[in-house]
Amino acid sequence: MKNSFILLLSIFLAVPGYSDGGSKVEILKTDTGHQLQVNGELFYIKGAGIEDHYDVLAASGGNSIRTWGVDEWEEVFEMAEQYNLYVCAGIWLEQERQGFDYSDPDTVRQQFEKYKPYILKYKDHPNLLMWGVGNELNFFYTNTTVWNAVEEFARYIHEVDGNHPTMIATAFIERREAELIQNQCPSIDILGVNAYAGLPVVADWLNDFGWTKPYILGEWGTFGHWEVSETSWNEPIEFTSKEKAELYLNEYQKHILPHENCLGAYVFFWGSKQERTSTWYSLFLENGAKTQAVDVLHYLWQNEWPENRAPVLDSLILDGNNAHQNNILSAGTVHEALAWANDPDDDELNFTWEILHESPDKKDGGDEEEKPPKGDYKTLMEQSNSFTFKTPNTKGTYRLFVFVYDEIGNGAHANIPFLVE
Repeated sequence: MKNSFILLLSIFLAVPGYSDGGSKVEILKTDTGHQLQVNGELFYIKGAGIEDHYDVLAASGGNSIRTWGVDEWEEVFEMAEQYNLYVCAGIWLEQERQGFDYSDPDTVRQQFEKYKPYILKYKDHPNLLMWGVGNELNFFYTNTTVWNAVEEFARYIHEVDGNHPTMIATAFIERREAELIQNQCPSIDILGVNAYAGLPVVADWLNDFGWTKPYILGEWGTFGHWEVSETSWNEPIEFTSKEKAELYLNEYQKHILPHENCLGAYVFFWGSKQERTSTWYSLFLENGAKTQAVDVLHYLWQNEWPENRAPVLDSLILDGNNAHQNNILSAGTVHEALAWANDPDDDELNFTWEILHESPDKKDGGDEEEKPPKGDYKTLMEQSNSFTFKTPNTKGTYRLFVFVYDEIGNGAHANIPFLVE
């Protein structure tokens, strides 16, 4: 215990904090809801869970970054200063589903002590907006003492920092969790709800549950891979980049902006992330190309479209069938895919194609996944929007991807899962 204390003290002493110019963030109660105020000015969160592309976020009218763990803080706060963004500083609390025992006081205490130096270092940072105490701790959990640990962090934060609110983000929200957090975590100021297909009901449910404090969307975006239609062999069918963009526009305008108890939202995911596919939650492609959804967010945040917009991929078919028509192919046979796309700026478009194995590395809760390998197929013809190929000789599940790029590197995407028998 003595050695642990010395280690924590050395970390704290080696990393100086910020003593001048810290931000002051307040929650104001109105006649109809709540508002956030930063340094005396009203602030509505136009945020993103971010990995990269800070410059595009700022240029698009975004004003805040959400992080999930302290290992990201150094880079994120540096970028926040550079681009005049505010940070929701996430403290990653271990989850029961991954083996953490919140009934073990020694383990819980070690976790608490581990993060105190980071809180003390960044509490006066001029770009700090709020503290995110844990993420999706209710995901596959049974031990409700986890909320006592959340309260301990939130209470400590308020003891050492009187200028920034605390937030807990949940995997969606049910009545039981709303009541537990409200009763066991009085030092939590804001509820963050991670919601995808369930976003339209969040405001009404919280009102019905008796939640009296403000809330934010801690994550929102395209429907989750567990919330969509599946093939007959149980693989999820992904929306195209156009379908996602239309969804983002509708969800934000109808189910985020109108609710006066909502302080704003963090879209997921401002970067590229392999989760079921490399494109499912990614607002940018692996090569950095921005998609149509980024243009929609620019429009929503700036009330105008960006100077140059991403291509719009209207449809993709395989042998005349779309992704919902259970494409079952024979091994070693020839097939044709066609894609149709247009560009709002009349830029010339370039199509690229690939076939990957269905992901064998499927995780839950956003845990890191490996990108699946390329399928053993043969390209017979690739001409503009047409792709002819011979299927792999190995039976199994695959996905055909098409990517469309304009002249400056903006992109669009779609994919079709298929089964080789």
